[in-house]
Amino acid sequence: MGLAKNEKDYIRIYEEKGYKSNFRIQNEKLISSDTKNVFSPEEIQIVAMHRYEGMSNPSDMSMLYIIEANKEEKGTFLMAYGPNAETEVAEFFNKVPKSNITNSKNINN
Repeated sequence: MGLAKNEKDYIRIYEEKGYKSNFRIQNEKLISSDTKNVFSPEEIQIVAMHRYEGMSNPSDMSMLYIIEANKEEKGTFLMAYGPNAETEVAEFFNKVPKSNITNSKNINN
């Protein structure tokens, strides 16, 4: 496997490993775009994170979360952070218990 260069490369690699769900945040919940399953911050595990800075503008930053949720759902969530961060999204991920965050499935390990 070649090295991933950007968010899309990482998402593709994780999709090949079964992380196929796309998520969105609404009303302080993580919602699967595919199954419509709804998860609170306590119901998810963040098993890897990748941080990116924009090539042309370092203030264009994003974070890719690799998520495992109950109901056997696995997927990714790409979040802008820094000056472009959405408050509701940042607040949701800040509420995920620290004990639910590992880097155990990071493809770079």
